[in-house]
Amino acid sequence: MSTAKPAEAEEAKTPELVIISGMSGAGRSTAAKCLEDLGWFVVDNLPPALIPTMVDLGARSQGNVARIAAVVDVRGRRFFDNLKQSLTDLDAKEVTRRTVFLEASDEALVRRFESVRRPHPLQGDGRIVDGIEAERDLLRELRGDADLVIDTSSLNVHELRAKLDAQFAGDEEPELRATVMSFGYKYGLPVDADLVVDCRFLPNPHWVPELRPFTGLNEEVAGYVFNQPGAKEFLDRYAELLQLIAAGYRREGKRYVTVAVGCTGGKHRSVAMSERLARRLSDEGVETVVVHRDMGRE
Repeated sequence: MSTAKPAEAEEAKTPELVIISGMSGAGRSTAAKCLEDLGWFVVDNLPPALIPTMVDLGARSQGNVARIAAVVDVRGRRFFDNLKQSLTDLDAKEVTRRTVFLEASDEALVRRFESVRRPHPLQGDGRIVDGIEAERDLLRELRGDADLVIDTSSLNVHELRAKLDAQFAGDEEPELRATVMSFGYKYGLPVDADLVVDCRFLPNPHWVPELRPFTGLNEEVAGYVFNQPGAKEFLDRYAELLQLIAAGYRREGKRYVTVAVGCTGGKHRSVAMSERLARRLSDEGVETVVVHRDMGRE
């Protein structure tokens, strides 16, 4: 009889974990389907207490389950108090994890629930807005700790998928990813912004008749904006500031940042500044996505 020992099993490799949460009606199902299409193993409505167990099972799959996405929401509210303990357990095991939080305005959420004629899971005998308020209170701490917050109020399904593709489709995880978003102040601040830049100190091309029909993507409009006193200096100094902030984010393990660049209507100045700022970030090695939230809205 041979006394040779069997080959040792392949060393267990802990899978990467993404937790998808956020407001009901904000697009969690779309996010889950997107990650599933990208090859993630997706578990919907997973009780938070079972997340460490799922990660352990993935580690014993011999590499067959390398990336897990768990959708956690208020449908499992009986277990929601266990989420904090589960995350602490994962941190103790040094599991690479990220939290994606999907946000939307009250108006957008009410409109979506009314369009499908479904009650909010927390409204009980009250109104939809009562359920939304209760859910915001329940998720406030999780939202504050999230690695990536996406406001879907003005996004369609394809735009949301594009944002998630940009964050999760790559084979290698970059040090820092940035979204530079132009917006118009008259349409409100982006709720998922980490940093806000105000370009309203620059003269508005809207009041130049030959430039008014165009956007900040137009070379003439961009030239007008950056020929104004202070425009280039502002870009240079804010880009330098972002270098300091990016270095701090890397040290703190923050992988995503959204920089919102605003002007009055989100058509001229903010668009031109966003494009230049995104180019600077890319040159510094930050993977950058540009979104023009309100361009074409007027």
